[in-house]
This record gives sequence, structure tokens and C-alpha cells, in this order.
Amino acid sequence: MILSMTGYANTSADIESGSLSLELRAVNHRYLDIQLRMPDELRCFETALREQITTQLQRGKVECRINFTARGAQASASLNRQLLSQLADWNIEVQAILPDARPLSVAEVLSWKGVLETPTASSDELRDTLLTLLQDALQEFSASRGREGEKLKDFLLQRLEKIEALRLDVMPHIPAAIANYEQKLTARLREALQGAEDERVRQEITLFASKIDVDEELSRLESHLSEMRRILGKGGAVGKRLDFLMQELNREANTLGSKSVDAEVSRSAMEMKILIEQMREQIQNLE
Repeated sequence: MILSMTGYANTSADIESGSLSLELRAVNHRYLDIQLRMPDELRCFETALREQITTQLQRGKVECRINFTARGAQASASLNRQLLSQLADWNIEVQAILPDARPLSVAEVLSWKGVLETPTASSDELRDTLLTLLQDALQEFSASRGREGEKLKDFLLQRLEKIEALRLDVMPHIPAAIANYEQKLTARLREALQGAEDERVRQEITLFASKIDVDEELSRLESHLSEMRRILGKGGAVGKRLDFLMQELNREANTLGSKSVDAEVSRSAMEMKILIEQMREQIQNLE
């Protein structure tokens, strides 16, 4: 399967101490760039999360966003009686030294850090849940990338067919175009080289004919188009290889246009370049 580098997935799970949610999104990038955004208390799992992402993705700028929402204090909080007793002792000591000091109110006591305790998930539970969420998200993410990749594959194959059609249309024009050009060039040379021998004229014509012959370019175009079809049919991580072939296709189309002595051939070369540029833009999104 051919995979796009753009995709999105999200998943969530409830545990005893709260709820976890994980979101994956990615755009195209030359290399694999992973950005993890998560609460500080989950940072200890960053290495494991990165390793899991790396085993399944090769290219793309990937953002993994994780949120943890603890359950409400009223539903699961309990009093830290040891700290509560300590606050009471401190309150007595302070008032003994400062009789005019105001006693702590219930609201102030409850807002004191650590007085209300909420259940926390064990490290193993959090790690296992996070990795499971990530695996589920990666599966959904890969399916999304696969669907997008198939669309891009169809897009590329359509452009390949159009380029092949242009190549086939050009081929019959070449002999006639060269013959016409040779006739015009012969007349000009005879005029310019008055008194020159026919052999000298034939040598000049042969030299110019070799410069405008595009059989080699058309042959290489066919070879590159066949290689692209093979790569697309094989699938996998094809982005870099296809990007290289785009350079080769563009080089042949440029040479075809520069050698052209026929308006129809020039027009076909220009259309090829437009199609190649369309493909190149989309190939940037392939892994």
C-alpha cells in the first residue's frame, strides 16, 4: 500500500483516576519529525511513545497530543488526615505567638495543597493505557493515510497516462519535422555558403539533424514512465524514489522542448512539464 504523509486519528480511554485522550495528526516532511505534547506527569513515557511511533512511520511531521483529565474531587477525593492534623497544630502554635491572628477557615484548609487527595493511576496502568491508545490511533492513522495514498496513486497514474499519450502523439511528428527543418536549413546553407561543395552542406545538415533528434529523449521518457508504474504497483515507501524520477522526467521534457523545431512538439513538451509539476507537488505528500 502507498501511504500519504498526511493523516489524522484520535482515541480515548477511561481509567480509575480519570480519562486519557490521544490525538495524532501529520503533514508532509522530508524526514520523520515527532512532536509530543502532553502533561508533565506523563513525560516519563515519552521514550516509549516515540519508539512505538518510529516503528510504524518513516516520514512526516507528526504531532501527538495527549490530555489527561482527573476525576472530580467531590466524587473521589479524600482528606489527608495527617496533613490536616499538622495544620491544626500549626494553627494553635501561631495563635499562641500571635493571639490576634485569624484562625484558618474550612475553605482555606481544603484549598491547602495536599489536603484533598485524589486517587492516582499507577505508573504501569498509565503506561499500558497510553501505549494501547497510541497503537489504536496508529492503526486508524495508517488506514486514513492508506486511503489518501490510494487517491494520490490514482492521480499519478492518470497523469502518467496523459504524458504517455503526449509522447505517442509526438513520435509521428518527429521525422516530418526534421525533414522540413532540413529542407529549410539546406536552402539557407546553400545561400550562405555560395560555391560550397554539396558534401560540406551535407555535413552541416547531419550535424544539425543530430542536435534536433529527440528519439533518445522519447525513449528515456518511456523508460521513466514504466519505472514509475512499477514503483506505484509495488507500493511501500515510494516518495523519495518518485521524487527523483520527477527530476528525470522534467529533464527529458525540458530537452524535448529545447530541441523542438515543430510547434506541435513544443506544445506537447510544455503540457508534459505541467503534468510533471502537478505530480511532483502531490508526491511531496507520499511517504
